Amino acid sequence: MNENVFLKEITEETVLDFFKLKVSKSQDKFVAPNAVSIAQAYFSDKAWFRGIYADDTPVGFIMVSIDEEKEEYFLWRLLIGEKFQKKGYGKKAVLLLIDFLKSEYSAKKLLVSCVPEEGGPEPFYAKLGFIPTGEYDDDEKIMELDI
Repeated sequence: MNENVFLKEITEETVLDFFKLKVSKSQDKFVAPNAVSIAQAYFSDKAWFRGIYADDTPVGFIMVSIDEEKEEYFLWRLLIGEKFQKKGYGKKAVLLLIDFLKSEYSAKKLLVSCVPEEGGPEPFYAKLGFIPTGEYDDDEKIMELDI
């Protein structure tokens, strides 16, 4: 991965690029479309989201729920477009998010939830060091990472 990967604010000029990013049909049940995520973000006072870029190309979307009172940081959405997967962009985006949360909020843990099914993102999160908490949110397994 020689590209420069970074997180950047999504603007009126770039939002359609992120609406166009999709996962494969087999992954649809694991992550909401970016249009839904961005709409949810605008109605949540805890959402922080950014586009994931590789150089000048939009490759994904990341969103976190930040609850400063509870000191809780929850990776709410991570979507890497189908043709950009398996290139390290998701890992790099999560690492950039962690750096941001540590520097801006002195965060100690990052939580995530995922559907524990074949083809789901659980192995990806496990490789990053997330471990199951033993808790579930509906049918999603909650995992945490000490940062």
